[in-house]
Amino acid sequence: MTTENRNAPQAWQLDPLMLDDQIRAFLREDIGYFDFTATLLIDSELTGRFEMRARESMTLAGLAIAARVFTLYDAGVQVEVLAHDGQRVEKGTTLLKIEGPARSILTAERTALNLVQHLSGIATVTATYVERIADTKAQLIDSRKTTPGLRAMEKHAVTCGGGRNHRLGLDNGIMLKDNHIAVCGSITAAVARAKASVPVLTKVEVECDRYDQVEEALAAGADVIMFDNMSIEEMQRSVNLVDGRVLLEASGGVRLETIRAIADTGVDFISVGRITQSSPALDIGLDDAE
Repeated sequence: MTTENRNAPQAWQLDPLMLDDQIRAFLREDIGYFDFTATLLIDSELTGRFEMRARESMTLAGLAIAARVFTLYDAGVQVEVLAHDGQRVEKGTTLLKIEGPARSILTAERTALNLVQHLSGIATVTATYVERIADTKAQLIDSRKTTPGLRAMEKHAVTCGGGRNHRLGLDNGIMLKDNHIAVCGSITAAVARAKASVPVLTKVEVECDRYDQVEEALAAGADVIMFDNMSIEEMQRSVNLVDGRVLLEASGGVRLETIRAIADTGVDFISVGRITQSSPALDIGLDDAE
């Protein structure tokens, strides 16, 4: 039995039908009514050969999506994929070879590059965080702090960097945050209300920022407890209290400089919003191969 994620080269979080719908919307946004430059300068029958290359070292994400941009825009474009999502590549590596109608390739170029540059940036930063906690039990996970419209793709990029996904959306699980708890009156009341109606396979997570809240959440029957912006000392005390009875997540203000100390407390998951919010786009270019 293998644990390898064979879906890694594709954005498994997004059905191909939905992926094509999103790509069409991205292309419409960029093209408008028509590509003024390519239409005026490039004859419709002219063909071209191009190569997409990494201009710095990186962990790839979104390469299959970028390839689909070209073939969805024009079925006459042929794309040879030479690398795969999740792969670490060095500067100068050729990622795609693209051949076909030159006008179509140049029209779709920026949309394809924007996506693979952005997603590879997320994957590369994620991989850096994952490496920092590699020999601990903690797993890096993402959050819902994503770009509207790009969540599924960005969460795919996190998995390409070796991280795991938290909720894909609000319908993926119950997380009782401070405002939910305040409205319900207490952690105990909120957990009881959630447990009374939640589907049997859906977990209930409770956000806690103090030790006494962890005690209450544990007694109330939470499936997962999140330590929100706790100090290392209070986090360690809470881990000792729980003693493996439920899963534990640390969140809030996690940085590359602090993630190792957090992992060493014994938590199961560490969620980091900045991997999707703050990762820089990487340098990937499309060059004429003639």
